[in-house]
Amino acid sequence: MSASTPALHRKIIFALLAAASLVAASWNFAASDAAPPIPAQNASPAAGRTEAPSRTAVLATMKRATEFMTGKVAVRGGYVWYYLPDLSRRWGELEATPEMIWVQAPGTVQMGHVFLDAFHATGDEDYYRAATQTADALIAGQLPCGGWNYLIDFAGEAHLREWYSTVGRNAWRLEEYHHYYGNATFDDSSTAGALRFLLRVFLEKRDARFKAALDRALQFTLDAQLPSGGWPQRFPRTDKFEHTGRPDYTGYITFNDGVTGGNVELLVQCYQALGDQRLLAPIRRGMEVFLATLHPSPQAGWSLQHTHDLQPAGARTYEPKALATHTTAVNIDYLLRFYRLTGDKKFLARVPEIFTWLESVRLPPEVRPRNEGTHPTFVELGTNRPFYLHRAGSNVVNGRYFLDDNWRDTVGHYSSFRAIDLAGLRQRYAETCAVPPGEAQAHSPLFQAARGDAFPRFFERTELMADGIGAPGPSNERVNRVLTSLTPAGYWSRDLPLTSHRYGREGSEKISTGDFRATQVGDESDTSPFRNPQSTPGISTGTYIRNMSLLIDYLAAGR
Repeated sequence: MSASTPALHRKIIFALLAAASLVAASWNFAASDAAPPIPAQNASPAAGRTEAPSRTAVLATMKRATEFMTGKVAVRGGYVWYYLPDLSRRWGELEATPEMIWVQAPGTVQMGHVFLDAFHATGDEDYYRAATQTADALIAGQLPCGGWNYLIDFAGEAHLREWYSTVGRNAWRLEEYHHYYGNATFDDSSTAGALRFLLRVFLEKRDARFKAALDRALQFTLDAQLPSGGWPQRFPRTDKFEHTGRPDYTGYITFNDGVTGGNVELLVQCYQALGDQRLLAPIRRGMEVFLATLHPSPQAGWSLQHTHDLQPAGARTYEPKALATHTTAVNIDYLLRFYRLTGDKKFLARVPEIFTWLESVRLPPEVRPRNEGTHPTFVELGTNRPFYLHRAGSNVVNGRYFLDDNWRDTVGHYSSFRAIDLAGLRQRYAETCAVPPGEAQAHSPLFQAARGDAFPRFFERTELMADGIGAPGPSNERVNRVLTSLTPAGYWSRDLPLTSHRYGREGSEKISTGDFRATQVGDESDTSPFRNPQSTPGISTGTYIRNMSLLIDYLAAGR
């Protein structure tokens, strides 16, 4: 199929929209859930058989697994990420209380999408009802401003503040939880993901009860856009918190984790679905800020965040004021997408300069520990000198992060190295340049009347495909493995890859014995999650999402 076909253009739009909502969490639950499901101990010896599973067996398994999640695990229709089998402990990005749900992937929003996918695959109204319960949970946790935080605490704000002052405050490496801001975040697609799901569930049957929350969220997104065209990490703006002498970075123009690019694509999707003409100007302004903030040659790149006067800025203490190679690579892709949306060649004009800079900072082979990457994560402004991240101490009280030119013993939770596929980027650039402007416009949703088909039939499945997880036409063996690995209780068990210290005490000024330079966690006062040193079976929303998507894929293939 040629690059000029309408089908491919639709695929590109769907893929870029899906990618925007797959921002990995800082301790990468989504990636860990890509592993094959762990078979239950009582799985049948026929788990590896290759005969085609019956549609009846697939439907029954999907139903049992969903009834367990909605009936036993859900809290008012919402979810976190991981649970012990007896539900005595649970985790989102940090350990959660029983009253909490997580908005971030792979939590509440993704569960809602897979319910709708299952409804489309089966026609079973129970899945639609499950999706509406998830929507109700998000609406109940929608902030007065119209957006969402990373998590929702149904026990109330006082309880949430206490959690922030204990569990959040002592998560050494998760600095975004050290303060309770009381506002909404665009980080990790929290607000954008919730808005996108409400849009999808509203479009499903045009149920008016979802429209008010959807309108509030969309207006919030428009209100949060900065004069420059970018979006901040958090909104409404607050300057209450300084961090180790730095200004509050959460109000700056944010490219990290696809905040600004993802919001542009979200508004495109809303325009495609609703035809709201007032979205066109914010979409254009959001695209323009990518060009306005691009650093001049010979360092044609971007920082994670930029100040309101468009200059590179630092963020967390291990995110310096510097150019970021991975953000730059992601932003190249956004420029290519923006050309596909507009046909405007200004989005392609400086891409060769960016390639030249990325080539100039490629690391020599001897400075690539454990094959971690091709480029340094951060590059000093003016010098092109790589920054490498280190830490000292044992907890949030006595610990500190620092930068130097030593590429060894770098921090383990935030890589100093990035694998950038320059050859792939160059190929996509060449393919994009080959599309005439008129052809790009002809297939762009910005130049078409609203059609209401802003979502593929199986949105969550499309997301997994965009993330490299799953493939069309799942094998009989894989499907049978999923069918037979469901536990008698009704869930897919998997070994939980991460755990955490329970909050018990504040960090001490005294440095504990041990080497915490490259670990995910410090001493026992550190509530940051870390790799589980032992086999701990548990319940995973990510595994449920992945396995359900596989079964949905099987049904969609007409098996």
